[in-house]
Amino acid sequence: QVQLVESGGGLVQAGGSLRLSCAASGSIFSIVAMRWYRQAPGGQRDLVAQIASGGRTNYVDSVKGRFTISRDNAKNMVYLQMNSLKPEDTAVYYCNVDAANVDAATAVMGLRTYWGQGTQVTVSS
Repeated sequence: QVQLVESGGGLVQAGGSLRLSCAASGSIFSIVAMRWYRQAPGGQRDLVAQIASGGRTNYVDSVKGRFTISRDNAKNMVYLQMNSLKPEDTAVYYCNVDAANVDAATAVMGLRTYWGQGTQVTVSS
């Protein structure tokens, strides 16, 4: 089992910055992809950014040039630096990882997806 804990959310004025962090712990052999999703009130959970194990990144068009995803493989952490924040960035932000580990019940190595509990980001106009 893998636990993900996000931090760094909060209330910020439009144009401001926040840095989200997500720490992965537990039974981890390796972490492949790491991602940030967000879900606005009444909306669906959408992918914001992702980073592969080798460092290649992808972003949704609405955050390109403003958000930067990064990771620290030694610490099993992923970050999301958010600059020039807009009110439409207001959402709960979720960390998501694909981790290779051994299932405790079956002793089978596999690639599994895990989610954090989310952290609220509110951008005021």
